[in-house]
Amino acid sequence: MFGLDFSSSSVKLVELGQDKAGRYVLDNCANFPLERGWISDGNVEKFDEVAEAVRRLVKKSGTKTRNVAMALPPSSVITKKIVLPGGLTDQELEQQVESEASQYIPFPLDEVSLDFCIMGPTANASGDIEVLIAASRREKVQDIQGLAEAAGLKPVIVDVESYASRLATGRLIANLPNQGVGSIVALFEVGSMTTSMQVLRDDELLYDRDQAFGGAQLTQMIMRQYGFSNEEAEAKKRDGTLPEDFSSLVLQPFVESLVQEVGRALQFFFTSTTYNKVDAVMLAGGSSVLPGLTTAVTRQTGFACTLVNPFEGMEVAANVRVEQIMREAPTYLTACGLALRRFMK
Repeated sequence: MFGLDFSSSSVKLVELGQDKAGRYVLDNCANFPLERGWISDGNVEKFDEVAEAVRRLVKKSGTKTRNVAMALPPSSVITKKIVLPGGLTDQELEQQVESEASQYIPFPLDEVSLDFCIMGPTANASGDIEVLIAASRREKVQDIQGLAEAAGLKPVIVDVESYASRLATGRLIANLPNQGVGSIVALFEVGSMTTSMQVLRDDELLYDRDQAFGGAQLTQMIMRQYGFSNEEAEAKKRDGTLPEDFSSLVLQPFVESLVQEVGRALQFFFTSTTYNKVDAVMLAGGSSVLPGLTTAVTRQTGFACTLVNPFEGMEVAANVRVEQIMREAPTYLTACGLALRRFMK
């Protein structure tokens, strides 16, 4: 099974294997750009065009696998942790979950796709268990499944993007001092339209927040400065053929704005919780690779900031173009998390 991650600007594929020692191997990895408006706010607006892009991406990657794990944006999914008595049969558990879910889901249950997993015993050790419920409008799930099927793939898992990115980040947190135990990590994913923040500690989500700021603002600044169309600005941004004064006139002001957004989000976290520091800031997403960004975030916030590389510590198959993939590694965080679902029992 491989992971397939959709965003408003591209679709990305990651396929992982394992060697004899149990280490992860990056078997296949590729991305394919999407035109503006094909996917908007997590909704597929141009089904045939996106399905064709997926077909071309699969061909480009070289994978022969057809099972696929995909994800919906958090805005399309309702999640809730509930406490239920331990020792229930599977049938009793399903009935209890449906009964509880109806209290939190603002749609008729026959209009939603609903799933749950047992997280483990509750902290008070009373014999109760903690259960995570996830639900989404059925049409949202069918849309993304339909995309896979139209591209000749078999959808096996529909996850939540934020859960997939946390799964991939967990490997990296384990490389922090004391294997990351007790470390508070602020993960920022800088997308095209939105920057999402998740604050994590020991596999627990402490805080999350989305901000309407992303790489599209940089494209807008390029268009205003040089009179390019949106398509020209995106193409020149991708292939690095912008005018010589781009760095000083456009890039630097954008990086400063992005750093301020990161600092502001951290302050919201501190004022909304009992915490007053983080142990690490991690950046992922398309605009996270901008020159000087991690240094500027460290300087502005006072917290060590690094770029996420979800393939850190992995072997890389001979067919994967290492230099290019490592340059783009932070953009593959969610796709890598989806690919890791292959190894979860």
